[in-house]
Amino acid sequence: MEETTATIPKYNLNEAEEKKEILRQYRGLLRVLKSKLKPGDKELLRTAFEMAAEAHKTMRRKSGEPYILHPIAVARICVEEIGLGVRSTICALMHDTVEDTDITLEDVQREFGSEVTKIVDGLTKISTVMDTNSTQQAENFKKILLTLTDDPRVILIKLADRLHNMRTLGSMKREKQLKISSETVYVYAPLAHRMGLYNIKTEMEDLAMKYMEPDTYRYIAQKLTDTKRERNKYINDFIRPLKEKLEKAGFEFEIYGRPKSIHSIWNKMKKKGVSFEEVYDLFAIRILVNSPVEKEKEDCWKVYSIITDEYNPSPERLRDWLSNPKSNGYEALHTTVMGPHGKWVEVQIRTKRMNEIAEKGLAAHWKYKEGKDDESRFDKWFQQIREALSNQDGNSIDFLQDFKTSFLAEEIYVYTPKGEVKMLPVGASALDFAFGVHTAVGSKCIGAKVNHKLVPISHKLRSGDQVEIITSAKQKPNIEWLNFVVTSKAKSKIKDTLKEEKRATAEEGKYTLQRKLEGMGVSMNQSNLEELSNFYKTGSSLDLLYDIAVKKIDLKELKEFTTQGDKLVAPKPVKPVVEEKTDKFIPAKTYDKKDAELIIFGESSDKIQYTLANCCKPIPGDDVFGFVTAGEGLKIHRTNCPNAARLLANYGHRVVKTKWAKNKEISFLTGLRIIGLDDVGVIHKITNLISGEMKFNISAMTIEAKEGIFEGNVKIFVHDREELDELVDRLTSLPGIERVDRYDTE
Repeated sequence: MEETTATIPKYNLNEAEEKKEILRQYRGLLRVLKSKLKPGDKELLRTAFEMAAEAHKTMRRKSGEPYILHPIAVARICVEEIGLGVRSTICALMHDTVEDTDITLEDVQREFGSEVTKIVDGLTKISTVMDTNSTQQAENFKKILLTLTDDPRVILIKLADRLHNMRTLGSMKREKQLKISSETVYVYAPLAHRMGLYNIKTEMEDLAMKYMEPDTYRYIAQKLTDTKRERNKYINDFIRPLKEKLEKAGFEFEIYGRPKSIHSIWNKMKKKGVSFEEVYDLFAIRILVNSPVEKEKEDCWKVYSIITDEYNPSPERLRDWLSNPKSNGYEALHTTVMGPHGKWVEVQIRTKRMNEIAEKGLAAHWKYKEGKDDESRFDKWFQQIREALSNQDGNSIDFLQDFKTSFLAEEIYVYTPKGEVKMLPVGASALDFAFGVHTAVGSKCIGAKVNHKLVPISHKLRSGDQVEIITSAKQKPNIEWLNFVVTSKAKSKIKDTLKEEKRATAEEGKYTLQRKLEGMGVSMNQSNLEELSNFYKTGSSLDLLYDIAVKKIDLKELKEFTTQGDKLVAPKPVKPVVEEKTDKFIPAKTYDKKDAELIIFGESSDKIQYTLANCCKPIPGDDVFGFVTAGEGLKIHRTNCPNAARLLANYGHRVVKTKWAKNKEISFLTGLRIIGLDDVGVIHKITNLISGEMKFNISAMTIEAKEGIFEGNVKIFVHDREELDELVDRLTSLPGIERVDRYDTE
């Protein structure tokens, strides 16, 4: 997705024009479905359309348009961009009816049968997924996944629904934009990637960035527009000799350049610490070969050979997904070669069939699988999810995070000593592999041999490793192990074992407490355990009994408790006066959640107490949101904070709308990293500009020079983002200064 951004038309059509527009969109949907229609399908589609249109007729979207246009648009994405068929189109048209209108699942069953009903039911369950508290959310997310493994079309239609919502996010309120974008980048984009829907994943990430980091998004979009002409010229120069050679070799092919997404360019800039101009792979060259299935691999390698005859390849940048396709079905050959003018260029080689799987993911995967009886990697993936779900605790808030690291990450392929392939997420350790073989092997694992060399259980595996697990009957899991594993299966098994051990230890604590309570004349019932748990601030009665057993709690405060019949009453705590440690604390009168939602942050700052989050150190002018923490009141985070996506996606209900008011009396500490040529007087120029000309107060400064390059870190007090931006601009324009970056002070 380049330079184009979805615009939201403002609807001001009269009733007759609206009806025409709805019919026009419906006919467009029928047109794209034409090749898939069988006898009787048209009538079913008409019924679904009329039912949905009637059910939604009084509803409007935030942009003012009739609501029915949304299900039609979702259905069209399902057909055109995901490659789904008639049943899925009916489900997409009906996807919001059971939740939002008078239509029931029985009505759907009567009209369309059980297959459609099951999918619509799955979509209805998903619709509430991110709106309740976090524990409930983990539960709901499990429901999604259970439905996904039941019928993956549920998740594909849900992805189409989310994509259309992202495309039309412009008419939503700012806090809603942030919440929806965060969920998208946190769960839905990785899910789209895992389903093999690369284009949808990319567009979701770009649109989320447009709302979460608007300045950076606009900057890169503008740069792409400005450099489009020279990029096109370079692509044509690069392609010309390859085209001639491929034609000469008798290949039937397409070759073209495509720009990388704004989001992926920004990731490269951050990861490598380079400017836009220094990102070498702003685009990729794609070669699509028309090849019969039995010759696909051979032809792709022939094309590779032709390319590397013309341009020198980078050996460590070869990616062979022909021999070992990704679990989302992706097959291709990627190489990076040195093109004209000393620029690295990524080249992707695929056949037409591979390209359809790369663009339509799961739907195309099914199409090509028909008639084959081999268990696909997708099916194995679904099986793993089913297994993980059956092992999960009902209320696990960690579930979503575990799911992301276990099932949405890229995979690696490792081998057993007998040469069988095992698929694991990137970052998996030898211990993950052991649990993947069998729970008993994981629990007894003391080490491993990777490629015949002895390694510890925490050793991170790489694709192609051959792993042999070493076990001992005396070994048992400990809490440290949770730091070494990423797979859901390993985590849940380790937690289960630890919980069992904790229960056994807690029995001793139970005996100790029982004696003490009997001495006070009260019994050890649930109510008294809760009173003690609250007093000692343990998470549960199990934790309380465990802490008593390991002598963490010695129960000496029990003598301060009073009794009422069979009931323990805790003494009233005396509140200590604690000075809150924080970079900046704004004095306040009271903090009230109800107030928080009404206050536009900054303008009534005397009413509300807030602290600035240490993870991202916001300063006035930054794009920010407020987050209600459990014990520390309101915390302010930047929207591009490393934790923002997780907080907004998981705890949207705790987000408070915030913005800055000008306040020149308060200064904020921030840091600048300055890199440049180690020239005589350069340090004097920098300090003179900061404290002499611009009158900033420098809190600390360190300079390191090495081989003619210096790196300086300056901590300064500024009033707001505007001042900081002006300082960065003026520093950058000093002769010899290469780059200036803001960093968050410790």
